[in-house]
Amino acid sequence: MAGIVIKDMKKEYPNGFVAIEGMNLDIPDKEFVVLVGPSGCAKSTTLKMIAGLEEISAGEMYIGDRLVNDVAPKDREIAMVFQDPMTSLNPLYTIQDQMEEVMKLHEDMTAELRKNRCIELLEEVGISRPETRLKNYPHQFSGGMRQRVIIAIALASRPKLLIADEPTTALDVTIQSQILNLMKRLVKEHRTALMLITHDLAVVSEMTDKIMVMYCGRIVEKGTRDAIIKRCRHPYTFGLLGSIPKLGSRQRRLLQIRGMVPNIMDLPTGCAFAPRCDYAREQCRRHRPELIEIEKGHAAACFFPVER
Repeated sequence: MAGIVIKDMKKEYPNGFVAIEGMNLDIPDKEFVVLVGPSGCAKSTTLKMIAGLEEISAGEMYIGDRLVNDVAPKDREIAMVFQDPMTSLNPLYTIQDQMEEVMKLHEDMTAELRKNRCIELLEEVGISRPETRLKNYPHQFSGGMRQRVIIAIALASRPKLLIADEPTTALDVTIQSQILNLMKRLVKEHRTALMLITHDLAVVSEMTDKIMVMYCGRIVEKGTRDAIIKRCRHPYTFGLLGSIPKLGSRQRRLLQIRGMVPNIMDLPTGCAFAPRCDYAREQCRRHRPELIEIEKGHAAACFFPVER
């Protein structure tokens, strides 16, 4: 079975508000999957449910062949990389202390083996002189190096799934590419799956294996990188890609998606994107489309898919 499988995941709060519904994910080992969507579309809620920080209201989640709906976060074999590495690291402890803390929770190892494992992981993420840097504190590293340390700490628990929540937001453009390429290489070497959450498709479009587009708590399109980038069918994905500047393009103006993302707690009847969609018809305003496979491995939730 794949590294992680989610079937019909739903999040409903006691007041009746449904934040996420009908979420289906399949992330095999060594695969790099991106979840992209606007702010407020419940990406972070999805992340918390997968990590075990939010209860799953309905549906099933498997890691390997193990059902993990009610498994505690520390036993889920999931690790996370957050946006700002400075707030993820404790400024009062050395890098070695923080790496070994994770190892003590997950494995029974001697002090010597833990130290050797720390050195090995720092080497893997590209930190020179790891024996010396282990004794350093977070403020003695640059932003890019701190993010490398966070990735090393995440891998220390030998996770089946690595979740990265906008891990390059706080980094400059040249470092962003380095960090993303590093993560892609490491997940293949460690045979883990990588789920990266972002609102900026341009940053990851050239290196991901699959892309899932989220809008107002639901997946509206998913497929391979080529299927989404070259043959997207949902109007929101089309607008999202059209708003990305392209070097050498003769297009004078970038596409603009009119209107605003609706409040997820007060969604319109029918398709949530219909009020902003240039292709919407009466059917879209009355009924909510289901995610339907358009071609093998490529699905979109749209009654009138865009013909590019």
